[in-house]
Amino acid sequence: MEELKHECGVALVRLLKPQSYYEQKYGTQSYGLNKLYLMMEKQHNRGQEGAGIACVNMDAPVGTEYMFRERAQGKDAITEIFERLPHGGGWEGASLFMGHLRYSTTGKSGIQYVHPFLRRNNWRAKNLCLCGNFNMTNIEEIFDKIVQQGQSPRVFSDSYITLEWMGHRLDREVERCFVEAKEQGLEHTDITRYIEDHVQMTNVLRTTMADYDGGYVMCGMTGSGEMFAMRDPWGIRPAFWYRDDEVVAVASERAVLQTTFDLQVDDVQELFAGQALIIHKDGTSRLEQIIGKKGNSACSFERIYFSRGNDYDIYHERKQLGQQLTEPILKAIDGDTEHTVFSFIPNTAEVAFYGMMEGLRSKGFSVRSEKVAWKDIKLRTFITEAGSRNDLASHVYDITYGSLRPYEDNLVIIDDSIVRGTTLKESIFKILDRLHPRKIVMVSSSPQIRYPDYYGIDMACLDEFCAFRAAMALIKERGMEELIEEVYRLCKNTVAPHSAPEGATNVMPTVNKGIEVPSGTVEGASTPVRLLYKPFSIEDINQKMAEMLRPAGMQAPVEFVFQTIEGLHAACPGHPGDWYFTGRYPTPGGNKLVNKAFLKYIEDRFCY
Repeated sequence: MEELKHECGVALVRLLKPQSYYEQKYGTQSYGLNKLYLMMEKQHNRGQEGAGIACVNMDAPVGTEYMFRERAQGKDAITEIFERLPHGGGWEGASLFMGHLRYSTTGKSGIQYVHPFLRRNNWRAKNLCLCGNFNMTNIEEIFDKIVQQGQSPRVFSDSYITLEWMGHRLDREVERCFVEAKEQGLEHTDITRYIEDHVQMTNVLRTTMADYDGGYVMCGMTGSGEMFAMRDPWGIRPAFWYRDDEVVAVASERAVLQTTFDLQVDDVQELFAGQALIIHKDGTSRLEQIIGKKGNSACSFERIYFSRGNDYDIYHERKQLGQQLTEPILKAIDGDTEHTVFSFIPNTAEVAFYGMMEGLRSKGFSVRSEKVAWKDIKLRTFITEAGSRNDLASHVYDITYGSLRPYEDNLVIIDDSIVRGTTLKESIFKILDRLHPRKIVMVSSSPQIRYPDYYGIDMACLDEFCAFRAAMALIKERGMEELIEEVYRLCKNTVAPHSAPEGATNVMPTVNKGIEVPSGTVEGASTPVRLLYKPFSIEDINQKMAEMLRPAGMQAPVEFVFQTIEGLHAACPGHPGDWYFTGRYPTPGGNKLVNKAFLKYIEDRFCY
């Protein structure tokens, strides 16, 4: 219901035959561009704030452009980019193509933040183009390392810093090849050819990525024709690849490659944690383990929400997530399916809805489903007056009148995730109440989202989560404020030194209550914020959320049903990354940032 900004998308295409081959077989000079366009459109779900493409034409004569880039902002960026590409010239003669779709994970906007990023040089081998699906949790440390080496980055962002850091390592690799060529007695352009034939992107990646903490799929290409895609050593962000004798391709989702190249499931391979697909200028390719695998923390939210549901495995996993909820749903409606209508909001929850309905029917229940809610309008930002905005927000969704028997039927609505709860309170519950249901059961096919994500999803503040707000309200209601004080103290110890906001003269006092700290998944790391939930059951949080999100004046009672952690892992066994639900962050950077988020939450409220 509440759109999450998240997960960028990547697309790489490397043609392995001469251009004449594709013209003869497919009747077009734009085979590579056409495939790139399809792959990007099929991943439009992964980014609607901007898009960019780049290519390399290795046959361009000296003195002409050989590395091209186009970028645009907005939800129509893909169309805009491909419409303005010139016919003929370098784009159609290219053999390396790279595309990116952007969702901001940092709040920064503007064309300068749209991938791909380009680093220029007169040596083809030193030109670097970079894009990725990533968010780094230790960019400050990387920045300091670069500065200590004498560099002075112009922009503080993980994208620009990574471009400069990798560009620096590429320069060193080219210089290594230059020394080798000189030692062999080569001169002039023979040296250039030697460098382009012997540069090793594995050396560049190993010396660049070893220090990074975060989730990423990093993709790049050089002006001399090297190309690569690398996945983080925790396997957080997804990447898939395919190769035949005509093309090598990489995408963020498997089904994208299947559709674009008409493939079967088994034709597409997944890039493993810490692994890179390296494609050399001559078209040969190989897999290299750049960094040793540090664990399996593949993002479970990819399966629940982010990735397209037409993937074979994801489709069945989402159905199972819905099917597993039938027992608690039956309990919530007292088994009265005769007087219950089942539906879903939004469209991304449709597959889980099918699973829920199959689960109920498999138990012998005759169930009734209706299209109860419709997404009607998008609130426009030119409405600035608060009262007008709130009134319009309540009408973002509309209802199907007559779909329920007033005051007789329960209404069960399934969603894929409930994050902030704002849309529920300001729009969904108000409009559904007009149907006069006897009771509304709000179902989430994912568990309660309790913690921020720092690996690519735009949810970084604790108080954005209705589950967190519910826990804090329960703590205060039950007179357990000392728990907040202790968690603050523990968080401050884990991220020290930490200073209070500028101008603060006092902060919340701290006490030591001897509360046990749960260990994180990384040895020696911890997430004290998890202690805030320890005194409460899932039902406690559910009830408080229902109380907080039920708008004033609403007649129907509300009950929440959430997926369990055990149910999540049973449905998605290959994707155990669950830090947004459990607080078990796979990297030290994740633990540090959630603790800092809690410090900020407290200091913003208690400093004076």
